[in-house]
Parts: sequence; C-alpha cells; structure tokens
Amino acid sequence: MNFPTWAQAGFWGLVSGSALLLGAAIGYYAKVPQRLTAAIMAFGSGVLISTLSLELMEEAYHKGGFTATALGFLGGAAAFTLANWLLARHGAKHRKRSGHHQSQERAAVQQGQTEGNDAGDDNGLALAIGALLDGIPESIVIGLSMLAGGAVSMVAVVAIFLSNLPEGLSSASGMRKAGRPARYVLLLWAGIALVSGAASLLGYTVFSQFSNEVVAATMAVSAGAVLAMIADTMIPEAFEVAHNFTGLITVLGFLVSFFLSKMG
Repeated sequence: MNFPTWAQAGFWGLVSGSALLLGAAIGYYAKVPQRLTAAIMAFGSGVLISTLSLELMEEAYHKGGFTATALGFLGGAAAFTLANWLLARHGAKHRKRSGHHQSQERAAVQQGQTEGNDAGDDNGLALAIGALLDGIPESIVIGLSMLAGGAVSMVAVVAIFLSNLPEGLSSASGMRKAGRPARYVLLLWAGIALVSGAASLLGYTVFSQFSNEVVAATMAVSAGAVLAMIADTMIPEAFEVAHNFTGLITVLGFLVSFFLSKMG
C-alpha cells in the first residue's frame, strides 16, 4: 500500500521527534550519570553538524545558489539567537542542562530574580516554548528533504533521531532535579514529538508550491537555526561535564553521520 507523500513526511517527522519522548523517559526514570549524558549530547552535536554540512547546506546551495543559502543561513541563526535570548530572560536558558542548573533557574524565576519574571512566576511555559524552538527547524528539514525526489532522506531522519535522543534525555534529567513531575515532563515531550510530525508535514506541503530559491532559503534558515541551537544549548552541556573528551566524541558523531550519508 502506497501512502501519500505528505503522509510519509508527517510520519517520518513523528519518528524522529519520538526520540525526544524516548530520551525524556530514560532521562527522568533511569537517572543516567551526568557524564554519560554529556557524552551522548556531544555525540548528538557531531551528528547534527555533519548533517547540516553534508545534507542541508549542500542541497540548499544546489537548489538556490549561494545568495539564497547564505541569507537563509544567517537569518535562521539570527532568529534563533533572538528567540533564545528572549526565552533566557524568562527562565529557559538552561532547558537542555542535565545538572542542577534548571533547579537553580526555576528558583530564581519564582523569586523574581530574572529579568522577564515577577516573584511567584514559574518558567514552565518558557521551557515548553524553548522545546518547540529547538525541535521545529529539524523537523521542517525532513519535509523539505522530500521535495526533490518524493522520498525522505533517511540520513536526515536517522541523524535527527540520534540527536533528539540526548536532547530529551538531558533536559528531562534537569527537569526532574528541578522538581518537575513526570506527567509534566512526558506530556511536554510527547507534545513536541507530535508537533515535529506536523512541522515535517507542513515543510513538505507548504513549500512544495514555492520556487527552488525559496525552498533553498528555507532549508538554510533551518540549518542556521539548528547550528545556533547546537552552539548555544548542546555544546555547553557537553563541555561542562565531558571537558577534554567533548571534541573527540563530537568528531565521532560527525563521522557516524558522514558514514551514513555515504551509505545512503
């Protein structure tokens, strides 16, 4: 039975997004050692960086040329940086951290010590928006990858799945230490997984009507946002604990993604 291409886009976006929920469940219940969490985060960073380089930016360049790709890439990074700065003011700066950063940040928000909050506030909404901000660009990429030949890029799906797993794991571990109940954590990441499927579907259906230049710019926007997310939220978590091994583990993740791209 052949499923419509738009349905396949939504399905593969949901598959990659489900890693967030899986990682969150492991991070909340299994109490994974922080050093291992940091190592997995470094590995996921390398996987994503490789995918950006070998899949997204290369495809965007071939579709729309250097100008559209460069403008989209810088625009995506700038948009993510601005949104991330605003979220940090409301208590979501450490949303990916597995240690006690989230606990300290939540206490600061409740005491009105952050710029965007008053005493008695909580940062639950900011955390949810931050999770959306981190996950949507990756999912849109899956839908966009299907525009060329009507088939999903399995390299992109596997790479995003591998990077989403440590994101959910690290964030849920920090949320547990901040006193967030399991219901809140699991429902949050289940919701993000569903949104990931919807974002992938929209990435395919909406942009299938646009020119190659627009598609290229959109792919580059997603790539720029993801790279800024890696630098702002994933690498700091990995480096704080893994220290001298962060670079080596990140390179290993890059190599795995590179291998998958060549096998594909």
